[in-house]
Amino acid sequence: MDFQSNIIHDSGPMDNLEKQLICPICLEIFSKPVVILPCQHNLCRKCANDVFQAANPYYSSRGTNITGGRFRCPSCRHEVVLDRHGVYGLQRNLLVENIIDIYKQESSSPRPLKAKVEQPMCEEHGEEKINIYCLTCQVPTCSMCKVFGAHKNCEVSPLQSVYQKQKTELSEGIAAIVSGNERIQAILTQMENTCTAIEENSERQKRLLGETFDGLYALLEEKKGELLARIAVEQDTKTAFVRGLAQKYRQQLEGSSALMQTAISSMDEPGEASFLVNAKKLLNEISSASRLNAAERIEPGFENMDHFTVDTQQVEELLSTMDFGVDDDDDDFEDEEGGAEEEAGEEAQRPMGGEQ
Repeated sequence: MDFQSNIIHDSGPMDNLEKQLICPICLEIFSKPVVILPCQHNLCRKCANDVFQAANPYYSSRGTNITGGRFRCPSCRHEVVLDRHGVYGLQRNLLVENIIDIYKQESSSPRPLKAKVEQPMCEEHGEEKINIYCLTCQVPTCSMCKVFGAHKNCEVSPLQSVYQKQKTELSEGIAAIVSGNERIQAILTQMENTCTAIEENSERQKRLLGETFDGLYALLEEKKGELLARIAVEQDTKTAFVRGLAQKYRQQLEGSSALMQTAISSMDEPGEASFLVNAKKLLNEISSASRLNAAERIEPGFENMDHFTVDTQQVEELLSTMDFGVDDDDDDFEDEEGGAEEEAGEEAQRPMGGEQ
């Protein structure tokens, strides 16, 4: 009767442990391999694959060309995203698998029956079985040790009550290990997600920084084109003016040469009357040509283009101090900016005072 009551009494912790080892899909104890989902719930790999195949009918095998898929956890409905390995990419929960092995060993070999067959004997009283537990010394012993031996002044208790208490504590310890492992798994998942987020955020900021500098390059190219166009306009204007003026001087040179040839020809006139007929006109034309020589000329330095020089020192200094913005320094930056404005105002007032 005591043996049967012990079996019934001891089934409580094992039943509680069994409830924690039931797969929510097949409603049986997990069959290995056991996989752990990102939401920290466990499934048989076969059951997980069945759920995954049902949610992704075109993902027929591990060799398919379809990359990844998703399904929802049957316990919490959390969406589980898988890579190209499918459920084979999920991490195995080796701790749960070890607990399943221990549970099956305990279930196949009940403790009370095994303890009855392999009942240990007292070392001091060799023919006495260990049947009580010394609460003072925290060791199992026999009745003779309590009556005549080393534990006669100690507080003792039946083995069954201590056995049940310590087995319950062990079961709770196993559950605590499982819970701790799940917390660690959650922390590891969070760390992996943090690393992924860091990489994604870094890539995004690199892309934004590249776009910012590309915009600066485009702005510089646009400004460069604008300034080059202004130089080209003045170049064309000055060149056209000089070439036009040169054309006038060529025309004047040709006219002067023709006038000189006419004057030389008139010098060869044999008669005085014939010479005087054209002499007055030639003299007037020569006088007009002489006055035209001193007409329009190019001013000194007309060819100079130095006024198109661009001062980039301030821009270079600004670019050399360019850095990422920090929110904590905004107030300091505003204070420095305000101080700089005050100094600029004082500098602007000093020349005015000197002129007065």
